Amino acid sequence: MVRAGITTERLVAAAAELADESGLDKVTVSALARRFGVKDASLYAHIRNLRELRVRLALLASHEMNEAIGAAVAGRSGRDALVGFADAYRDYALAHPGRYAASQQRIEPAEVEDTTVLLRAVELTYGMLRGYGLAEPELTDAARLLRATFHGYVHLELGGGFQHTRPVAASWARSLDALHHLMENWGKQK
Repeated sequence: MVRAGITTERLVAAAAELADESGLDKVTVSALARRFGVKDASLYAHIRNLRELRVRLALLASHEMNEAIGAAVAGRSGRDALVGFADAYRDYALAHPGRYAASQQRIEPAEVEDTTVLLRAVELTYGMLRGYGLAEPELTDAARLLRATFHGYVHLELGGGFQHTRPVAASWARSLDALHHLMENWGKQK
């Protein structure tokens, strides 16, 4: 019997809250069952296993991040779009570290074949980069560089890796200026 008040959506939302509060590694079926005041077995009416829960959490986080990035780049191009994209990415990761961690886990295509959330992330990235006049294979190469840069930066920032007295936001802004310059000249480098 399905426990009254627990839905898959509420379960994933609770997992997202727990991830942000305590870290993705603390998101377990037992921890969520305690939050709902039920036995672990009650949750299996809504999810098959912990992996499914974490994939659903990743999709939720990716959707939220896509929404923030989409709003930030709407109607913009070039440097404005790059800065909007990057700032939305970083702001989301800093505000929701557990969700962000979930969004970075490897997901097999078969686990998400009924959703377009991950495709939307690619579309947003490629759309922003097309403003620099890039086409394949430069689009893929540039997208990989930006993802690695943004992820590396926020991963270090979340982990306390920037201890110098210079404000982290100032270094972030300078990094985005450098990336903009690189993207403007990307197609010219061969």
